[in-house]
Amino acid sequence: MAETATPHDAVFKSFLSRVETARDFIELHLPSSLIQICKLDTLRLESGSFLEDDLRPYYSDILYSLETTRGAGYVHVLIEHQSAPDKLMAFRLMRYAVAAMQRHLESGHKTLPLVIPILFYQGRRSPYPWSMRWLDNFADPETARQLYSGAFPLVDITVIPDDDIMQHRSMAALTLVQKHIRQRDMAQLLDKLTHLLMLEQMSGQQIAVLIKYMAQAGEAQDIRALFYGLAQRVPQHGGMLMTLAETWLAEGREKGIKEGIKEGKLQALLQVAAAMLNRGIDDDAILEMTGLTSDELQRLRH
Repeated sequence: MAETATPHDAVFKSFLSRVETARDFIELHLPSSLIQICKLDTLRLESGSFLEDDLRPYYSDILYSLETTRGAGYVHVLIEHQSAPDKLMAFRLMRYAVAAMQRHLESGHKTLPLVIPILFYQGRRSPYPWSMRWLDNFADPETARQLYSGAFPLVDITVIPDDDIMQHRSMAALTLVQKHIRQRDMAQLLDKLTHLLMLEQMSGQQIAVLIKYMAQAGEAQDIRALFYGLAQRVPQHGGMLMTLAETWLAEGREKGIKEGIKEGKLQALLQVAAAMLNRGIDDDAILEMTGLTSDELQRLRH
């Protein structure tokens, strides 16, 4: 197949690589609404290809940049020279258009360019059988149109009232903590966190991860007091919380553990894990909190 594709590729690029020919091509085949916004006297051939290596025997492409009345733009021409046309070609063209946009941004630009995809078809089957609307490639084009032509869903927790967050079931504690993680004193969340932990909507491992996150990223005038308070109010998780208050959150412990990890010194982590084992805390939670391996944890048992 690659041998038969070579002459198609060569003749296509030989013609379309000339700016004058490319200008004629664009003027002949673009809709008038697009021609009107294109400044064809700025047309310039760009290097490179967006085709995957395994598709080069079946397709060729060429990219031009140009100015438009709406800002920077590109024309990406793809020629399909396989005998059976690709049913998902419109989606492929969209992928390549997005790739051209990404390359444009990586070159230092701050806004997305208009990229006009064109398919040059010369296959055996006539006329071209497939839709050129990429949304038609979905099983439900109308739902896809609504999704991709409108604003994407946004979860902006900075504007959600705490009382609403408290109703977010198993996501409530994470959302509440992340909303307030930068406030001066997270101890103000004690009552709300106590209520959420009492609901038993999170696994022990999730609680361990959340507490570790609060210790590392949060602010509190006395972080130990916060965790002692939680331990007293939520007895079913008191062992884990007390251990954290006594070990992980002892003065300077976070910094010492981080430095110990970097230097390969596990002693501080092993002490934390041993204390947690003595309190009967779940192995998965210990591994998550300390970063130890299963083998290292097992050695502590002997």
